[in-house]
Amino acid sequence: MKLLPDGPLYRAVVIAVLAVAVGAGGYFLYNGVIRNDPSCATGVERRGPRHECTGVTDGGYSFAKPLAPVFGRIKAENDSVAGKNPATIALMIPMTSDNAAEQREFVEQVQGAYLAQYRANHRANGKQPPIRLVLANPGRNYAYWRPVADALVKAAASDKENLRAVAGINISLRETAETVRYLTHDKGIPVVAGPMTADDIKNGADNAYPGLARIAPSNTDQAQALGSYGADIKPAETMVVEDIREGDNYLTTLRGTFEKLATGAPNAPETFRSPQDFTEEGNLANDFHQMVPDICSSNAKTIYFAGRPVQLRQFLIELGGRNCDKHYTVVTGSHASTLTVDEKFADQWNALTKGAGITVRYAALAHPDAWGEGSTEATGGSKDALRELASLLHDAQPSSGPSIGPASLSDGRIIITYDAVTTAVAGIRNDTVGAVKMPGLTEVRDSWLRLHGTNRVDGASGWICLDQYGNPRNKAVPIVHLDPTTRTAVFDRTAWPAGHAPDANCSISSDG
Repeated sequence: MKLLPDGPLYRAVVIAVLAVAVGAGGYFLYNGVIRNDPSCATGVERRGPRHECTGVTDGGYSFAKPLAPVFGRIKAENDSVAGKNPATIALMIPMTSDNAAEQREFVEQVQGAYLAQYRANHRANGKQPPIRLVLANPGRNYAYWRPVADALVKAAASDKENLRAVAGINISLRETAETVRYLTHDKGIPVVAGPMTADDIKNGADNAYPGLARIAPSNTDQAQALGSYGADIKPAETMVVEDIREGDNYLTTLRGTFEKLATGAPNAPETFRSPQDFTEEGNLANDFHQMVPDICSSNAKTIYFAGRPVQLRQFLIELGGRNCDKHYTVVTGSHASTLTVDEKFADQWNALTKGAGITVRYAALAHPDAWGEGSTEATGGSKDALRELASLLHDAQPSSGPSIGPASLSDGRIIITYDAVTTAVAGIRNDTVGAVKMPGLTEVRDSWLRLHGTNRVDGASGWICLDQYGNPRNKAVPIVHLDPTTRTAVFDRTAWPAGHAPDANCSISSDG
């Protein structure tokens, strides 16, 4: 007895119905579960309209393909100290970008952090505790800093993870200030900022960020160093070109310092407003094109440029096409180092050689020649520290076997982040004495108060001597210029915010 019809037509109908059912089930599975699954990996979630994978990883998940080689080495190093009661340091920086030059900078900063971790675990005479490094990505421009910071707060409270410091903090933005204040003031977690230079994200008598240590010279320190280098610049022959976009602490302080250097200039600053995402170009090339004739008609020979790298590139290209036969020196901030790795500037270096030429000079955060073998400075830095970093980098790029990927010390990003993590390690280990196996957050925070004099950190970027507020006192400032022939930043000389090098003891004066 047949309960259901038979035959080829019926079988075809059944197969079609089953196919639709399976397809619909697959769609609802994808639409309801897979597509909306916020997880990228353990501790990492998709956030925002771009579905950015942000969060904290031990290296097992790579936020971007260029990061994969160095993340792999960090993962291996973390696995090697598992079960040995390591202290954890988090590198907190954005790690993904659509801008190739900016992505290259992120890779270099992770490489610098890894080299510091490796040195702490393998070239420090067995000092304790071992160091575990985690990678914390708060998203583009720190957009998702809060949930990532909250994950770090949990790690600091965990006896298993023992997070003892956050390092990195590389872009001076409003969101950066909020991140640092939350971690230090609200949660008591020590922070060592890397290439952060804004004057208004630091401690003073108000102690707004208790537990914050900075190792890079501020914009004001850079300007003072540039001022001592360019003492022959006449204010009447200067002009300021400045970005007036709000919410960017780097721009705010750079504008202020350059306006002071140009006091007495006959022309008011030429202004522009960059896109909110400063890695975008917008139509500012048109604005700069209109500025150039006014610059040519002025008495200016030195132009102080307060802007981010993308806008600096656009400005230099337009200035290179000027009709007047005048040489210009463009003085700008440390973020100009990005031009050396900017693919969009790669075929535009001739902008610096057209007509009477353009000299681009800036205060770098670090440069390999500042404390290279040719350095003649007696105090303020160490050839040995830079030599050791160069050795670590060489060993991390073997001809065969796992490598940290292409890397160079030339733009200073590896150096300054290496020094930030090295400073965090010093703070942790200086309090690991006697019966103390793992210092508390308060002990690490207070250790910044002793990192001067004979307890200074011999950084590869120069001596790191912290004052009572955790700020670097009279930190070496390499003055460099862009060389269109070698397409690199060439070291000119070391300058000092105080006008002279520190004494042999790296003493901190009573006024800080």
